[in-house]
Amino acid sequence: MMQITFLGTGTSQGIPVIGCECNVCKSTALENKRLRSSVLISLNAFNILIDSGPDFRAQMLAENITRLHAILLTHAHKDHIGGLDDVRAFNHLMQKPMDIYAKNDVISALKREYPYAFETCKYPGAPEFKVHEIENQIFDVENIKVTPIEVMHWNLKILGFRIYDFAYITDANAIADKEKEKIKGLEVLVINALRKEKHISHFNLEEALDLIKELKPQKAYLTHIGHQMGEHDVIQKLLPKNVFIAYDGLKIDIL
Repeated sequence: MMQITFLGTGTSQGIPVIGCECNVCKSTALENKRLRSSVLISLNAFNILIDSGPDFRAQMLAENITRLHAILLTHAHKDHIGGLDDVRAFNHLMQKPMDIYAKNDVISALKREYPYAFETCKYPGAPEFKVHEIENQIFDVENIKVTPIEVMHWNLKILGFRIYDFAYITDANAIADKEKEKIKGLEVLVINALRKEKHISHFNLEEALDLIKELKPQKAYLTHIGHQMGEHDVIQKLLPKNVFIAYDGLKIDIL
């Protein structure tokens, strides 16, 4: 069995927004309090993280995660890589560098963002990365098959990932037909839906629902949600019966 934990389901335009007086930002409901988007996949006592944004440390503490084996990165925007300095805690706990899987352009960004982690003679205590360059081809993480899914984030090619009958896509606003073939026949699809209004680089709610209808997963969960979407319980009532708004801390099991 594979367990999925939503560590964060928001955005840097997300919840709460400083100074905003909308119902979402003032809400006391936990479902409306979102950290930056990230998901943990637990399979056979092996933990894989997708994206490590600035809230990484808080997310690990909230879920009491003490073992992390690998990190897959979708792209190099700060809200998806900004927490990687804190992998040093897992370097200490597991006594090894953190395995990070990313495209070449993302690796280049990591070297600019964290140059001290790539130096030959490192400062003591600096985070340790073992970087694996990936392309849009199937790769293995400790005998777990991972299928990359190339999607467009406006004019930037980024990756989603499929592991068995689960797929995770964030920050997309377009997916080519050949890539859609990789995400058919799913038990669970996680897809970004920023808000109701159209956006230049993210699916809005209508576009995400259209894609879910086309791909026909058994269940779908919406993530990377901005405060403009509205309150969790209000939006959930508008969705098809197999579509759910994800929230921080939500756990789902996939057979």
